[in-house]
Amino acid sequence: MATVLSLMAYNYPPEKLNVYLSDDGGSILTFYALWETSSFAKHWLPFCRRYNVEPRSPAAYFAESEKPNDPRDLEEWSFVKGLYEGMTERIDSVVRSANVPEEIRENHRGFFEWNTGITSKDHQPIVQVLIHGKDRDAVDNEGNVLPTLVYMAREKRPQYHHNFKAGAMNALIRVSSVISNSPIILNVDCDMYSNNSDAIRDAMCFFLDQEMGHKIAFVQHPQNYNNMTKNNIYGNSFNVLNHVELRGFDGVGGPLYIGTGCFHRREVLCGRRFTNDYKEDWDRGIKEKIELSINQTEEKAKSLATCFCEHNTQWGNEIGVKYGCPVEDVITGLTIHCRGWKSVCNNPPREAFTGVGPTTLAQTILQHKRWSEGYESMDHALHVCHSCEEYLQCI
Repeated sequence: MATVLSLMAYNYPPEKLNVYLSDDGGSILTFYALWETSSFAKHWLPFCRRYNVEPRSPAAYFAESEKPNDPRDLEEWSFVKGLYEGMTERIDSVVRSANVPEEIRENHRGFFEWNTGITSKDHQPIVQVLIHGKDRDAVDNEGNVLPTLVYMAREKRPQYHHNFKAGAMNALIRVSSVISNSPIILNVDCDMYSNNSDAIRDAMCFFLDQEMGHKIAFVQHPQNYNNMTKNNIYGNSFNVLNHVELRGFDGVGGPLYIGTGCFHRREVLCGRRFTNDYKEDWDRGIKEKIELSINQTEEKAKSLATCFCEHNTQWGNEIGVKYGCPVEDVITGLTIHCRGWKSVCNNPPREAFTGVGPTTLAQTILQHKRWSEGYESMDHALHVCHSCEEYLQCI
């Protein structure tokens, strides 16, 4: 949940922030953890603003920071830290028992989604808006607006292929279209967190550039890890990729999408091809939004998270993240380039995203096995990309 909190605490207008958690397992334990997180956010976000906290993941911040010397600052620091530790202890306790007590379930109607027996591989679509940014009561303890916070578990049925992470991403694209419909989408893996509260502002500078902005489909940040061993004997810090190769791709239109830490244009992910006269409508989500109650919004969103929603459509082919390849992110980025778009690698002095990487031989082998299988199947890109010349240039 530290990932969610770090994203909610961006140095950006909260009414423009909408944070979605995709839980492919459809677990009541994850929903409970997010519900607890929504309460703690009312204290964490104003604390971050007041003290200009970096990083804004509470787990990372309290592990790295020293106690303030000022008695008043120390009092608030200790109070917020105590709230965070209390939250994590409650979550850990519920996870250990593998059961959410009835008295807790009564606090939010979303828990009733789990009244019927469901499993991680067989369950109905679940969409719950825990914080609605348009709700007048959705404010922190200082009265400031909170970002919208949404839990989503797309429908899973044994007879339908779920298409792994790509399927989850596409469900998020559809669900978010009826809740926020923001023109820019950031995706972050659960083992990463925002390490730079200005990352959104930095990325928007590329999209809003008067000369080149209309050509940019996505802004990709390197993957950085904070758990690497001193000698890094398995080479998992990816220094060459992060500092040389990603930047070097600027000569061929920019880097490919690497699965996390990436800001996308929604229209591009939905299949739009580049044209020289392209102009983003930054107010589209506001103008097109029809005011619905939270219940109506959730029901409409659920209909877009069903298995049948993609049946006989172009999702996973011409629309959204690509299906059928273990490196769906790379194939998706390649396809976007073949549609005429460019991308940018942004690697600021303060890393935008940080997380945990493989540190053992077994973890490294498993990771590289999946990547190797994916790259071996990238011949499929010759059929995906309409221009072989552009494909070879990107490679």
